[in-house]
Amino acid sequence: MNNLRTKTLLSLCLLLGSWTITPSLHADEGMWLLPLVKQQNYAKMKAMGLKLSPEQLYNTNGDPMLMDAVVLFDGGCTGEVVSPQGLVLTNHHCGYDRIQAHSSVDHNYLRDGFYAPTLSDELPNPGMNVIFTEEIIDLTDYVRAYAAKDGEEDLMVILSQAYLQKVADRWYQEQRGEPTKGLRLDLKPFFEGNKYYLYLRREYRDIRLVAAPPSSIGKFGADTDNWTWPRHTGDFSVFRIYTAPDGSPAEYAPENVPLKPKNYLRVDLRGVKPDDFVMIMGHPGTTNHFYTAPEVGLFHDVDNTVRIEMRGIRQQAMLEEMLRDEDINIRYAAKYANSTNGHKRAIGSNWAIDKLDFVGRKAAQMEQLRKWAAENNHPEYIEAMAKIDDAISRIRPYRYTYKLLNEGLIQGSELVRLPLIDPEEFERLKADEQLLDDWIAKEYLGHFNDDYSAEVDKKVTKAVLKVFQEKAKTTGIFSLLEDTDRYLDGVYATTIYRDPRQLKAAIRSYTYDQYLQDPAVMLAAYVHQASSNAVEGMTSLQRELTAARHLYVQGIMQMSGEESLWPDANLTLRYTFGTVKGYSPRDEVFYGPMTTTEGVLEKVVPGDYEFDLQPEIVALYRSGEFGRFARPDGKMPVNFCATTHTTGGNSGSPVINGEGYLVGLNFDRNWEGVGGDIIYLPDYQRSIICDIRYVVFVLDRVLGADRLTSELQCIR
Repeated sequence: MNNLRTKTLLSLCLLLGSWTITPSLHADEGMWLLPLVKQQNYAKMKAMGLKLSPEQLYNTNGDPMLMDAVVLFDGGCTGEVVSPQGLVLTNHHCGYDRIQAHSSVDHNYLRDGFYAPTLSDELPNPGMNVIFTEEIIDLTDYVRAYAAKDGEEDLMVILSQAYLQKVADRWYQEQRGEPTKGLRLDLKPFFEGNKYYLYLRREYRDIRLVAAPPSSIGKFGADTDNWTWPRHTGDFSVFRIYTAPDGSPAEYAPENVPLKPKNYLRVDLRGVKPDDFVMIMGHPGTTNHFYTAPEVGLFHDVDNTVRIEMRGIRQQAMLEEMLRDEDINIRYAAKYANSTNGHKRAIGSNWAIDKLDFVGRKAAQMEQLRKWAAENNHPEYIEAMAKIDDAISRIRPYRYTYKLLNEGLIQGSELVRLPLIDPEEFERLKADEQLLDDWIAKEYLGHFNDDYSAEVDKKVTKAVLKVFQEKAKTTGIFSLLEDTDRYLDGVYATTIYRDPRQLKAAIRSYTYDQYLQDPAVMLAAYVHQASSNAVEGMTSLQRELTAARHLYVQGIMQMSGEESLWPDANLTLRYTFGTVKGYSPRDEVFYGPMTTTEGVLEKVVPGDYEFDLQPEIVALYRSGEFGRFARPDGKMPVNFCATTHTTGGNSGSPVINGEGYLVGLNFDRNWEGVGGDIIYLPDYQRSIICDIRYVVFVLDRVLGADRLTSELQCIR
C-alpha cells in the first residue's frame, strides 16, 4: 500500500470511527466469501483461536470441508448435518410451520413437542427442500464478456435472475456439460454488479421431521423475548434428509433412504466460555451496508415506520383471537410469529438509526468518497452520489404508497390476497370442469386452507383498513368507504370466495364482468392495481438508481481495496467470526454472554402463553440433575451470545469453535444490534445462540430421544 493511500485510509478511520470499508478496525465485522478466506481473514482467525487450515474451510480439490455440512434450509434459514445418516439441526422457528402443519388439537406437537422413535415414524413435508453448496466460482469476467458479446448494456437486465440464469447455463454447458440430478446453478451479483459468483448447489426434496421440543422450550419468551438478550430459548428442531436408494436427490417415496453426507459436524459437549473464538457459516439474507445517507433516511421513514404501525395493528387483532381459542392459536401461530419477527426488527433498526446517527455517518462516508474521487480524477463517482440522492427523492412517494398497501392490506388481509382470475383463465376454467376442479383444489384451497379463519381475517382486515384509509389520503389513493365495518361484513358475507362450491358455481354461471363485480374481487383488484401502479412508478426510477449505485460501490472498492470488503448478503453461503462476549446496552447496565436454566426458572409464569413451562420440565430443571450436559460449575447452559455478524437467513446456522466442532445454533440477534444490517455495531451487535449442550440435553432428558443422541458423535 503506498503512502498516499495509507494516509487516505487513516484519515477515514479517524473521521468515521467505524465503516464497512475498514473492517480491520473490527475483526468481528463481515459476512465473508469462503473462496477468499485465505487472503482476507485466515491470519486474523488463526490468531483468535482457529485451529483448522484454510482448506478445511473451503477447497476445490474434493477433500471434505466444513461447508459440506451446511445447508440452505427450506428457502430462508440455515441448517447443519450432524450425523452420517443425514440428520439436520435447524431452529424451532425455521421448522415451525412444518411442525404446525403436522399438529392438531388431538396431536398438538407445537404444545407437546414431537419425537419419531423410528425412521418409519419420521414425518414427510411436501414442498420442503434443503440445498448444499458444492462449489463457488468467480464468473465476473465471463459475465462481462457474455454481456459484451450479447450487446447487452442495460445493467437492470444483466442483474436480472433470468439473464444470469442464461449465462450460468451457457457456462456450465461449455465447461462441465449436462447438469447432474438435483444440481442448481445460481449465479449471483455482488457489490452491486461489480462482481459475479456462480454457486453450484445440490437440492434435496425429501425432508422429514424427526424431533422438536415443546414450544414452551422452543419459543420460550415468544414475542417479549424476541430480539432480546439475555435469552433462555431452546430454539431448535431436527429433520432428516432422504435420498433415492442410489443416493441421488428424489421426491418423497417410502423406499427412500437417509442421506450419506460428504461431511457432518461433530457435537462438542465441552461447550464455550467467555472470549472463546467462534465462527458461523450460513446463508444471510439481506444487508444494506453500502446504503447512502438518503437511502438510510428512506428506509427509516418509510419501510420501518410503516411496518411498525401496520403490523402492530394486525398483530393485536390476531392475538386477541388466538388467546381465546386453542384451535385458532394453532392455525395462526406461524402467521403471527412471522409478522412479529419483522415488526420488532423494524423497531430495533430505527432505534439504531436514530441513536447512532446512521444518516450523519453515511453522509460522512459519502463526503470521504467525494473528496477521494476529486483528488484522484474520478468525477463519475461524485456524479453517482448526486444521482442516488435525486432518485431517492423521486422514489419516496411511490415507496410510501407501496409499503402502505403491502404492509397494511396485502400482507395484513388474507382476503385481499385471494387468487384472482384473469379473463383468459376464466374462460378456460368455465369450459373445462376438470380444469376448474384442479384450480379450486390448488389455488382456492391452497390459499383458504385449514389454517384460515374468515372471522379472524375479517377482524384483522377491519383493523388495518381503517388505518389504511386515513393514511391513504396523503398518497393520492382515494378513500374506499365511510363505514369500514359494515362494508367488510358485506364483503365476507356475500363474496363467491366464501366457499369453494359457491366459487365453482359462480365461475360456471357468471360472465367475466359479473365476476369482476364480486365485492372481494373488487377489493383485491383495487389494492393490487394500486400496488402495481406504485411499483411501476418506482421501476421507472430504479434503472437510474441501479446504475448510480453500481458506480458508487465501484468507487468504494477502488478507494478501499477489494481485499478489505465484504459484499452485501444475498442468501448465499458466507462465514463470519468473533468471540463469546457480553455487552452494555445502556449506561451502567451490563449483560454477560451466557445464560442457564436458572434464568428459565426465574422467568416462568404458570399459565402465561409466553413464559409457561410444563410442571415436569420445571421439576427437572429444579432438580439440578444435568449430568454430562452441565458446566463445570454444575449449571445447565441454555444460550450464549457472540460478536459474530449475522442477519436474517442465519437462523439455524452452525456455530463452530476453533477446532471445527459444533457448539451452538444461531437463532436471533439482540434488538440493539439490528442496525448492523447497515452499519456494524461492535459495542451492541450480538448473535444469540442456543448452546448445543442444551439442545442435546432437551433431546435426551425432555424428549427421551435416545435414538438421536446416540446417532450424534459427541466430543466430551
